[in-house]
Amino acid sequence: MAERDPGKVTADVDWREVARLVLTSREMDRLEEQELVPAKKVLYQFSARGHDMAQVLLGMQLKDGDAACGYYRSRPLLLALGVPLADALGSGMGLAGGYSDGRDIGVVFNYPNPGGAHALPMCGGVGAQYTPAAGWAQAIAYKQQVLKDGPDDAIALVLGGDASCATGGFWSAVTIATTQQLPLLIYVEDNGYGISVTSDYQTPGRDIAANLESFSGLTIFNGDGTDPVEAARLVNAAVSHVRGNRAPALLRLTVPRLEGHSFQDTQTYKSEDEIAAEWARDPLPKLKAHCEKMQIGEQQWADIERETAWQVEAARTKAEARGVSLPENVTRNVFFEGEMQQVGGGAGLSLDGTTDTPAPEGQRINMVTAIRRVLDQELQANPRMLVFGEDVGPKGGVHAVTLGLQEKFGRERVFDTSLNEEGIVGRAVGMALAGLMPVPEIQFRKYAEPATEQIHDCGTMRWRTNNRFAAPMVLRVPGGFFKGGDPWHSMTNEVEFVHNPGWKVAVPSNAEDAVGLLRGSLRGNDPVLFFEHRAMLDDSWARRAWPGDDYVLPFGRAKKTREGDKITIVTWGAMVPRCEAAAEGVSADVIDLRTLMPWDREMVLASVRRTRRCLIVHEDLRTGGFGAEIAAVVADEAFLDLDAPVARVTMPDIPSPHHPKLMEWALPSPASIRAEIDRLVGF
Repeated sequence: MAERDPGKVTADVDWREVARLVLTSREMDRLEEQELVPAKKVLYQFSARGHDMAQVLLGMQLKDGDAACGYYRSRPLLLALGVPLADALGSGMGLAGGYSDGRDIGVVFNYPNPGGAHALPMCGGVGAQYTPAAGWAQAIAYKQQVLKDGPDDAIALVLGGDASCATGGFWSAVTIATTQQLPLLIYVEDNGYGISVTSDYQTPGRDIAANLESFSGLTIFNGDGTDPVEAARLVNAAVSHVRGNRAPALLRLTVPRLEGHSFQDTQTYKSEDEIAAEWARDPLPKLKAHCEKMQIGEQQWADIERETAWQVEAARTKAEARGVSLPENVTRNVFFEGEMQQVGGGAGLSLDGTTDTPAPEGQRINMVTAIRRVLDQELQANPRMLVFGEDVGPKGGVHAVTLGLQEKFGRERVFDTSLNEEGIVGRAVGMALAGLMPVPEIQFRKYAEPATEQIHDCGTMRWRTNNRFAAPMVLRVPGGFFKGGDPWHSMTNEVEFVHNPGWKVAVPSNAEDAVGLLRGSLRGNDPVLFFEHRAMLDDSWARRAWPGDDYVLPFGRAKKTREGDKITIVTWGAMVPRCEAAAEGVSADVIDLRTLMPWDREMVLASVRRTRRCLIVHEDLRTGGFGAEIAAVVADEAFLDLDAPVARVTMPDIPSPHHPKLMEWALPSPASIRAEIDRLVGF
């Protein structure tokens, strides 16, 4: 039969196509459960029985310009978007090609779909899909209102079960979509359970739609997802509302979960009567009866069953012929390697015409001024760049970095957000996938903790989709001590970001380096954590002359701020001037790493082999700090060149104390650093 045109969306339902897709989904579930899982060819299997018809009806409404962000039970929607069956089955078996080339479990899908709706990379965590979908919806609105680009009726769709409505991501997305009136459709397919826990524990009254009836700015559609007529009517009404009104809606359909949470789930927590009641609500017999009314009789239904069974078996044969991808390729595509991803990014300016040689001009400026000037220039040159976060608008940021930018570029491009860090980073992911260059700000390093799931998922996206999707952004995070300290505003803990694959990490110590690293980040194609040390933002030592409008500093290139031959001191951020002061009168190499991912191993090793001593100084805690990684590399690769043990001067394993005297006692000081220099040189 001819393939369905994913761009054609009408209120009329092609019930034969609905039947074909639902029966395809059922046959794939059967094949996996009865053959592939017992044969251990599929390790993670989540049946979509009961959820399938409503998802298919919804997927058939999507078109070019739309995007959907699903979860582990969303394969029927993916089938409706046109995903090749061999990819769907092969991904479940971890075989070559497909969603991830065997890198991710098959239910964690993605689908670049030129000419149709994209299935955005889903995440393994419950509720993590909501805020990226809100970001895509905001990108739709921004493109239409500011760039005058894209279809005027595009929407974003996000799917989740009732249990996910208890997550912070759900509430953040609802807040973002309603306060900004974004074209986001939130579809809650409520099967009454979160694994073994009933909805009583997730939603008061077990009806999230009823609870949100009075939520301002949100239109509610609520009904039975097993009745073909009602489900089709509600799906069409919800999609039409979001398209026509450019406003959010919540569609809640009740459906049965006819199998366990996963194949391994035996559902012993359900009584026989409860299981029988769920099977009595199976939408498939209802769909078959409705199709008979649409002149799709018993014989035609049987023909569709045979056709789908043959197609699924043929897809299985095709998928298994692919085999397993080459293991040696599994380390590829952690970062951008020159081959553009299929979806996402591409919003940064070209590096053509830039230089890595500074051309100092004018008076020395502080880091605040330097960062603000780069943001100003890149905003002016790149209409796809947006800056946002808590208090970055009229206030100009709590550190004054964004002062005046909203007044100059408008509220659409420089804007405040709700107080939800998962929402800040999650929406940035969706924006980046939609081709914008988001520059979100987390107000203080400690406040990034609620966003760690989104940060991790963003970083792994290129790798786990095998370069099909990527979400480059620049996440600005101030932190570190300043005058006094405290456990909430003074954390550094850069190593946590280094330990998130796919993120580059910049830690500039001065205005010149901040300019070069920030401009390079904004023109790159990877997510970057840009750490702005609070103590250096207006520090006199960190002031430098403006290095030129075209200055770009490559990542992974350290700088020697002092040269000598008795000892190598490796440091970064606010510890650089302290190390310089400590090394006064000593013949020492002081190396400012400037970036931690990647870091300049070559410069460090070459210096250590010459000086034969290595001291690492950082503000972060001693245990598990990034200095331990540097020490391990030096020990692994330059052990025989050493005349003394590799040493570290760090914070003790405590949070930053508040009183300045307590804080200075805990921080590496010029005196404590000098004492260790003298010990190593005299070893």
